[in-house]
Amino acid sequence: MLKNTIAILLILCAVAGVAGELNGWLLPTVSRPFTVSREIGLLHISGHYVPDLEVDGSFHWFGWLSMLALFIAGVYLLLRKSSALRMAPERAKRWKRFRSMKRSWWSFLLLLVLLFVAAMDQCLVGKRALAVKYDGHWYFPAFSRAVIPGEVFGLVGDEALSEPDYRELAATVGLPDAPDMVILPPIPYDAVADAAPFPTEPLELRTDGRYYRRGSDKPFNGIASRLYADDNMPHMRARCRQGLPDGYVQGWSRDRREVYGARYRAGTLVEHHFNGLGSVESFEKLTAPENACVVHYHPAPPLTGGHLLGTDSRGADIAAVLYGGLQVCIAASLFYLPLIYGIGVTLGMLMGYFGGKVDLLVQRIIEILSQLPFLFVVMILADALPQELRGMFLILSLLALFGWMRMTYIVRTATMKEKEREYVAAARVMGAGTRRILLRHILPNIMGIIVTLLPFSIAAVVFSLTSLDYLGFGLPDSYASWGRLLNDGLSKLSSPWVVSSAFLALVITLLLVTFVGEGVREACDPRRRTYYE
Repeated sequence: MLKNTIAILLILCAVAGVAGELNGWLLPTVSRPFTVSREIGLLHISGHYVPDLEVDGSFHWFGWLSMLALFIAGVYLLLRKSSALRMAPERAKRWKRFRSMKRSWWSFLLLLVLLFVAAMDQCLVGKRALAVKYDGHWYFPAFSRAVIPGEVFGLVGDEALSEPDYRELAATVGLPDAPDMVILPPIPYDAVADAAPFPTEPLELRTDGRYYRRGSDKPFNGIASRLYADDNMPHMRARCRQGLPDGYVQGWSRDRREVYGARYRAGTLVEHHFNGLGSVESFEKLTAPENACVVHYHPAPPLTGGHLLGTDSRGADIAAVLYGGLQVCIAASLFYLPLIYGIGVTLGMLMGYFGGKVDLLVQRIIEILSQLPFLFVVMILADALPQELRGMFLILSLLALFGWMRMTYIVRTATMKEKEREYVAAARVMGAGTRRILLRHILPNIMGIIVTLLPFSIAAVVFSLTSLDYLGFGLPDSYASWGRLLNDGLSKLSSPWVVSSAFLALVITLLLVTFVGEGVREACDPRRRTYYE
């Protein structure tokens, strides 16, 4: 039953991805291979070669190949007999031992939850609205590859020609000529290139003539601001002590050309100077704001302005950046792991099985590569290559270039040990070829070692990406990054929520992966079998 469910799900994902590509839909996770194919020039070709499948003038072969792989995997599972997919007794025992270790098992379940949350994509995080109802029609901007102009929703002027700000559009619901409904994601901010306005917190002017924060009985101390009516930009600031203006009050005229100010003591005007103002009375009226508020300049603290974890120094929502960073780490692992495992396992088995010149040749290559300073190579390429060639593909290729060597030696040692076993000699006597011996006999017996290394390889790529981004030699600004957020927080320790958010996200992810790796290692260790069985 589970096999058929997984098979049908894979087939449906492939069909949905193809339908989305042909109809201009942007589906969560399913459309990701086509999006990656659009971003990287090597992953698409001119549409003249495949005119029937070209979209926007290009044939995105990587996306089509990914959909074909999903479809073939689903059909294979659907046609395969359930008995052929059952775990061997030894693997079933390992799985049972792994589930008996509570810390590793719960860490594995939490990682699955994180994968599911990351797969929701724009359904959870994004500045585009999930759905907009206007003039009786429904629109779904977050799930459309094309940009819906503002004129569709009744906007005029420059806003009519560009994509509307759906956060501002949601604030107009119920007004004349405004949308009837705007449904935004739980975190209505993009992970990159989406600076939020300064969050504001209104102050209450109570009967004693003092300003208070809402829900507080302590008079306000700090800078109180008065905002323009049509935006959140302050045109007057006053320092309050014990809820009363005290100190220098300043403001600007609407065109920002005239500056005026005054000295206050306990709410009393002591001296004044102004330009372009009619009288002292008019100035006193301006310096007694009825709607004073606190403006939280970036980085803004948590739970202000609708930001769950606050904002960083660029005005980006920290929760959105953490979510985007999680997606980047998952995408990097999906690209990095098959690459290094394909290279490391293949070369390691060939070295261990053939030995001789093959072993010596690969060892010399490993010695040469291991002497290259990885960080210097990254720095040189980051300066030498043009901007359009920099990106995740380049960084992960460099990580893979230096990351397969340790695994190769481990697989080599395991293969040398296994090829001396009796079952390999029996396979040779029965006429089995080299390919069959390596793939059908030796590889299944060293699979425990390979699986044991998998969680630690994930932790390594996540830590490497974060470290390179922290140093400024990692992914470009078009990708969300925990490393840049960590760098931003360490440069502004007066705002501890920035660095603590990035640090906790990194530590929790690495701990979960490490706990799973420890459980896999102990479950596959033959010396510990009697403890669990």
